[in-house]
Amino acid sequence: MTILQAILLGILQGLTEFLPVSSSGHLALAEHFFGIASPGVTFEVFVHFGTALAVLWFFRARVASILRAVFGWMARREYDHGEARLALYIIIGTIPAAVIGLAFDDLVGEFFDSPVLVSIMLLVTGVILWLTRRIPAGGRSRETVRDAVLIGLAQAAAIMPGISRSGATISAGLGLGLDRKRAAEFAFLLSIPVILGATVASLGDVVGGGSIVGWTTFAGTVAAFASAIPAIALLMRLVTVGVFHRFAYYCWAAGALGLVLSFTLG
Repeated sequence: MTILQAILLGILQGLTEFLPVSSSGHLALAEHFFGIASPGVTFEVFVHFGTALAVLWFFRARVASILRAVFGWMARREYDHGEARLALYIIIGTIPAAVIGLAFDDLVGEFFDSPVLVSIMLLVTGVILWLTRRIPAGGRSRETVRDAVLIGLAQAAAIMPGISRSGATISAGLGLGLDRKRAAEFAFLLSIPVILGATVASLGDVVGGGSIVGWTTFAGTVAAFASAIPAIALLMRLVTVGVFHRFAYYCWAAGALGLVLSFTLG
């Protein structure tokens, strides 16, 4: 893989990781129909790390505030109730994805080999996004334990290739009555431990394979980081102004194309 190819793949990962179009679904269909082979576990691990860094950078002020609240509680048992509570909700919301990811890892790998299933899941993502179109502006500015559990389950469902993580979690937050900006922000914060956890879990394969991080991997990681930041900003803006549901058209088109290719090309 050349540096240019690494940069292009990094940009694609950075954009599709957070826009509600399912990066895993696109990768699965591209590998099946166009012979675009996976760049390897080392590259995948590091570009995902780049996208996690992008979320940390974009929400750096909020993340710092949460960490101060947590460390303040650990050191002095004094904390900002709102931020410490948010940290707890992020932990609660992460549990379903961690449990389901570990329990069904092998099964999910098989799903990647079924372009029909991936295409259907893209259509489902479109339906999920479309259902948010009539949710009015306003809503709660604070999550509850119930919100954390249900949004966490939505994130866990996104382990299926074709189901968008950002699409599922933001839609769940909106459906539960959270303010648009708050729903999007919580969804992004919830993605941090999941992406970092998956990165750490995959490091064993990288080390075991004796892979060396070269310039191509570094270039792809930087490209993923750089492209993810405007993608996050764009999605935050679209959710806030109430046009989040329009991504449904793209998901339906991609899913329909995937089905057509599945039945014509096999």
